[in-house]
Amino acid sequence: MKLRSFVTIAMLSGISFILMLLNFPLPWFPVFLQIDFSDVPALIAAITMGPVAGILVELVKNVLDWIYTGAPEGIPVGHMANFATGVLFILPAYYIYKKFPSAKGLISGLVVSTVVMSLGMAVLNYVAFLPLYTYLLGFEYDMYETIVLGILPFNIVKGIMMLVVVTMIYRSMRVWIEQQRRQYLA
Repeated sequence: MKLRSFVTIAMLSGISFILMLLNFPLPWFPVFLQIDFSDVPALIAAITMGPVAGILVELVKNVLDWIYTGAPEGIPVGHMANFATGVLFILPAYYIYKKFPSAKGLISGLVVSTVVMSLGMAVLNYVAFLPLYTYLLGFEYDMYETIVLGILPFNIVKGIMMLVVVTMIYRSMRVWIEQQRRQYLA
């Protein structure tokens, strides 16, 4: 079962990495904010194998992307932010779905995840990520404008898009997800 877990985590990390490469900007947000659906495999890993599996998928995905695409400042600040965003998104959904394992439970978890991710990333960007970009790249940001008018609404939109995608996937894969949960979380 351990080998199967490692293989599944590796497979979901690879899928997540490919989905991360298929990112796209939304026209009304800053260009450095990109939508991708790479958190979906991490969420599937979390709800089928537990939170550590989801976090590992997020970690491997970001390390692979950093190796493949690099980072303009040499330090993967954007990848650290993406990792934090993913963890803030998958953990609330996992814990609520664990307590209420149904479509309603998952949707409730995803709504809470969207709020937690949005507010958490607003705080983390204010405290850590934007100051790091300012220090490393010399970019100057208007914190209020960047966070309140850019990052916060972007994460809300991203969370809503993820909610729709995950709900559609869950409805078609519900039986498989429940079988996997019984095997891994027994």
